[in-house]
Amino acid sequence: MRQFPPNRIVCLTEETVETLYLLGEEERIVGVSGYAVRPPRVRQEKPRVSAFISADIPKILALEPDLVLCFSDLQRDIAAELVRAGLAVHVFNQRDVAGILAMVRALGALVGAPEKGAALADSLHRRLDSVAASVRGKDRPRVYFEEWDDPLIAGIGWVSELIEIAGGIDVFAELRGQKSAKDRIVSPQQVIAAAPDVILASWCGKKVVTERIGARPGFAAIPAVRDKRIVEIKSALILQPGPAALTDGLDAILAALHP
Repeated sequence: MRQFPPNRIVCLTEETVETLYLLGEEERIVGVSGYAVRPPRVRQEKPRVSAFISADIPKILALEPDLVLCFSDLQRDIAAELVRAGLAVHVFNQRDVAGILAMVRALGALVGAPEKGAALADSLHRRLDSVAASVRGKDRPRVYFEEWDDPLIAGIGWVSELIEIAGGIDVFAELRGQKSAKDRIVSPQQVIAAAPDVILASWCGKKVVTERIGARPGFAAIPAVRDKRIVEIKSALILQPGPAALTDGLDAILAALHP
């Protein structure tokens, strides 16, 4: 990092972009992921320099960033190339609700605004507590969250936790600690046997076809299919481990579980 706090930041995933805007530090951002959509004005304000596992390295270098923010081992090759080019890179790896809140605090500190980071994290935490309190005593539907359709992949850690905060029971909660998607693969037979009352689906960037889910062999016996409780949640709301998941994503789960 050439200076502290950094004045020129490139964000290669969406959640750090949203967090910096919420912190009021968006002027520091000079480049973003092509998937960044929160807040909507980011699409007009910031140049796009990457997808998720690919990036325009020359374009990033031309921006002369003081800091590049990445996420997880999936961006390890991008991070390594940028480090070899002499840039300062910070790789986040949050996979659960506590990790998301810690990311918010850490990002605040990285930009020299620890108090704002702590205040945002505390606000998000209070909101989670408020939602949990609002559903206490209500019926707890059994929920299957589908992150991908071929093969079937169950929800990652923060998604499973948010289902429980919203008053549901994740039928594959035992898989929430598996960071790799391949370790959260489930069979259609397992889903049928789990008999979820609600199916939530977010197919990681492509539109969910709820009719296709209901038409799978044997799925007609599942309560969620029988009662037409298959609900799509947009990827940008729930599959990004940042503020979106803890706010609009949680609200979408809540609406599906307690209509």
